[in-house]
Amino acid sequence: MAENQFFVDSGALSEEALRIKHRLEQEPSARKNHMEYMEGMERIDSDVMDKVLGEMKRYDYSVYTAEDVCRALESDRCTIEDFKALLSPAAAPFLERMAARAKLETGKHFGNTVYIFTPLYIANYCENYCIYCGFNCYNNIRRKKLNTEEIEHEMKVIADSGIEEILMLTGESRSMSDVKYIGEACKLASRYFRNVGLEIYPVNSDEYRYLHECGADYITVFQETYDSDKYETLHLMGHKRVFPYRFEAQERALMGGMRGVGFSALLGLSDFRKDALATALHVYYLQRKYPHAEFSLSCPRLRPIINNDKITPQDVHEKELCQILCAYRIFLPFAGITVSSREQKHFRDGIVKIAATKVSAGVSTGIGDHEDKYQGKDAENAGDEQFEISDDRSFDEMYKDISSEGLQPVLNDYVYV
Repeated sequence: MAENQFFVDSGALSEEALRIKHRLEQEPSARKNHMEYMEGMERIDSDVMDKVLGEMKRYDYSVYTAEDVCRALESDRCTIEDFKALLSPAAAPFLERMAARAKLETGKHFGNTVYIFTPLYIANYCENYCIYCGFNCYNNIRRKKLNTEEIEHEMKVIADSGIEEILMLTGESRSMSDVKYIGEACKLASRYFRNVGLEIYPVNSDEYRYLHECGADYITVFQETYDSDKYETLHLMGHKRVFPYRFEAQERALMGGMRGVGFSALLGLSDFRKDALATALHVYYLQRKYPHAEFSLSCPRLRPIINNDKITPQDVHEKELCQILCAYRIFLPFAGITVSSREQKHFRDGIVKIAATKVSAGVSTGIGDHEDKYQGKDAENAGDEQFEISDDRSFDEMYKDISSEGLQPVLNDYVYV
């Protein structure tokens, strides 16, 4: 029986689906090798993954001392070794000094600007079984895919609020949200927004080129965790299970002509210090290989999802998150850093003064409910959300709050000729 047969059912799972689900969870031998490419997946000649995973495997953060941290903070140029020290537990007492250094680097390269965008989920069908995700194919949620008219209506509602940058997202289902469908959504988005991003399933370089030609400017891909052994236990079925194909997505996007690429680990799935190291090194090595491109990092932490009882987050508190963001800024001064609505208002308001350069506003992680959300209606026909958010400020509220802190909200800084 085909492994993706059950994802389209938004009702109760069949007995056969439950049997397969249970087998995938209980019998590792029933799962496909997560390091082997599936049919149709493009392979590229790149040594970046080996470099990143090699550094991560060798990283023992317990060996770093206060002296190592001080040396890193006093250095004009943050090396990989310095960055490792700044991520270590030894750096915790130096958080104020790290924040001061991060703020200095942010001011040098971004001034006092903060970019604002909003996500638009256009479908939540998924063919993967990732046990921590609300969209996973075995989760009993309301599924929905917006048609062309619905997508344009959502975009008009968002654009009318004043937002000029949109990030479009789908569940990871080629059969329900194919590349052509996403491309048509990009064409619509380019009519309403000055900057169009995508967070979709990884595709081949020629498909990224097509999406760029349709109007997409950048793509974001969460590796989730860079620990390949842990990755195997979390992604039990579907194309997302293939670790190397996902890892190489950003490089394929750059090969396909995308202007920018975004990176992230979902902090709390595995050892967050090692995942933070690997995320930044993924940027670091690709930045040197593709110096013309724009690079950005996100720093999401695990959030509650519907019907979730299978994942226990490894604690990443706000203090640790702040340490990671400051270390990112010191190590990668030119990279954008996004802090999403997963985080609470007080944290986002504070971190944009230090290290973050981009925030979301007017956020909904449901499907087809922006008008309902913006106008206070009940979203009876919307698809269920991917996860719960913490900061639900509207665009106007976010704009005013950023301005009140003496920062400059930026909606778009591209000039098209």
